[in-house]
Amino acid sequence: MGRSRRIPPQYTPIAKAYPLDPISLSTEMIVVLALLGFTVFLFVSEIVRVDLAAILVMVLLGGLSYLPGLGGLADINHLFDGFASNAVISIIAVMIIGAGLDKTGLMTKVAASILKYGGTTERRIIPIISGTVGVISSFMQNVGAAALFLPVVSRISSRTSISLSRLLMPMGFCAILGGTMTMVGSSPLILLNDLILATNADLPADQQMETFGLFSVTPVGIALVVTGILYFMLFGRWVLPGETSKGDAASGQSMNEYLKRLYGLKADIIEVEVPEGNILLGQSFNDLMDVHHMYIIGSYFKGQRWISPVVETEITTPCRLAILGRRKVIEEMADIYGLNILPELDIFAEEFAPTKSGVAEIVIPPDSQVIGKTAQDLMLRKTYGMSMLAIHRGEETFSHVETEDHEASRIGRVPFRAGDTMVVHVQWENLTRVNRDKDFVVVTSDFPQEEMRPQKVTWALLFFSIAVGMILFTDVRLSLCLLTGAAGMIVTKVLDIDEAYKAVGWNTVFLLASLIPLGQAVQSTGTAEWIAQGILSVLEGWPIWALQAGVAILATIFTLVMSNVGATVLLVPLAVSIAIAAGGDPAIFAMTVAISTSNSFLIPTHQVNALIMGPAGYRVIDFVRTGGVMTILFLIVSMFMMNVVF
Repeated sequence: MGRSRRIPPQYTPIAKAYPLDPISLSTEMIVVLALLGFTVFLFVSEIVRVDLAAILVMVLLGGLSYLPGLGGLADINHLFDGFASNAVISIIAVMIIGAGLDKTGLMTKVAASILKYGGTTERRIIPIISGTVGVISSFMQNVGAAALFLPVVSRISSRTSISLSRLLMPMGFCAILGGTMTMVGSSPLILLNDLILATNADLPADQQMETFGLFSVTPVGIALVVTGILYFMLFGRWVLPGETSKGDAASGQSMNEYLKRLYGLKADIIEVEVPEGNILLGQSFNDLMDVHHMYIIGSYFKGQRWISPVVETEITTPCRLAILGRRKVIEEMADIYGLNILPELDIFAEEFAPTKSGVAEIVIPPDSQVIGKTAQDLMLRKTYGMSMLAIHRGEETFSHVETEDHEASRIGRVPFRAGDTMVVHVQWENLTRVNRDKDFVVVTSDFPQEEMRPQKVTWALLFFSIAVGMILFTDVRLSLCLLTGAAGMIVTKVLDIDEAYKAVGWNTVFLLASLIPLGQAVQSTGTAEWIAQGILSVLEGWPIWALQAGVAILATIFTLVMSNVGATVLLVPLAVSIAIAAGGDPAIFAMTVAISTSNSFLIPTHQVNALIMGPAGYRVIDFVRTGGVMTILFLIVSMFMMNVVF
């Protein structure tokens, strides 16, 4: 890299003679090993939630430090410093930045673009999302890239009915893998050149190592990202967690799911193209709906969209219509009039996404002013922005769509009675307004009620760019760079302070902050050095490639129980000493450590894994099952590529 960074005192490399100095197992080290085992047990067994398990371990670590002979276990005065650590503050900041970008609708547009080019199948969406995140994480911290794409993946999940658990793990794993594509993609690689320079001070002139350039590691990183994508494309159906359960009927949800389950209305939303000069020219939406027993819930003409258009509107050509009804009926109608049925929603894809609109239930109260009036009298679509799909009255159901249980009805002309339940399709922002109208009682309460602020997109992009620019082109601490972007979005009202607090996944914060003292104890008590020395002594006399593999495995193990930075600082000098003693290239051994500390897929201790665990509902066993194979693939591919490239 073109610049060097000062190494803090706590990162001073261990002397190269370290492997020759045997380390005795102390009482404090035994206690730390026991705590590590207890932590792994809690994570795997899931007796308690993983964030609570981490808190319990931290409390236990602090309590044991007061016992005689265990005073060096943890520094009580700094036990809670993890809550102010660079990693934790960075995570809080990127969550706020991601929420700010999402608030402007920018993430929705990104999701729409991915769906436009990637379709709606898992095999096509996963490589696009994962590849994009992998590239982004090569130039910014992987947790930042993952947090940035969380709302994007959430929207794609809603619009495609693909479970979030099927999408977030490939995205998260590729965010971690993408950090190996450049020398600024992850903390260990950022630190590597500094460690090399510091280690050179203890080496003779003929053994001095050259530092690595910004893209020296790129071939290795690309191979790892491609491996991750192929892994999920080929084996995702078996290794990824299964589908999650759907929401209940009282929640705002997608239209066809709701209608099928609750009212037996087997309907789909289909986009239809009406060609220029079609015979439907001049006919009204209402005429077409009455004759063919379906609903026209959207129209598009000359660049303008109308959702829940007025039923008296006359058809102009060429145009697009969004029609809700039975597919067979719509196909028959298309044949009659020469209409073109699109294979999937195109122009209306975003408008009818569950994150923006859906089905709701509205009850007519006894004192309502709409009793005795019809939907046509009220101009329900024009006045309230609602398309009425059905009226549920006692055991009767009125709808345009014919089913096995009832005939088609002209519900627009059915007078409302007290107690009637209207089933409507509505955009959530319109439902929020209806909720304040005393003439209606909105039963559906669980729906997105957020106020979008597209007018703030410039401010959001500005402060996001400032944060990224500071990360890439300055030596300012990562957490401060990200907090600058987050604070800027709050000050400029992209989102208010309460929304910022809500955007933070506090379970993730407590998980990481509570594990940091344990990682420090592993290092400060000499436990890490003892483990390293014991494992590497077994490899004495082995060929160079075997020693390199042993270093890679050791780095992988260490990064699961302590910070990847701590593991890198500890193992780089050790790896250099081993390489020199065996006649290998010390720079390659150092690179092996820095890359292998990104091999963190087995348990949710990595920041990215902790970030995606809650939203996707993952369990520790999910990471063990899926991450186990990924860990092995990482070791094989990284070892092969490093020996080919270097």
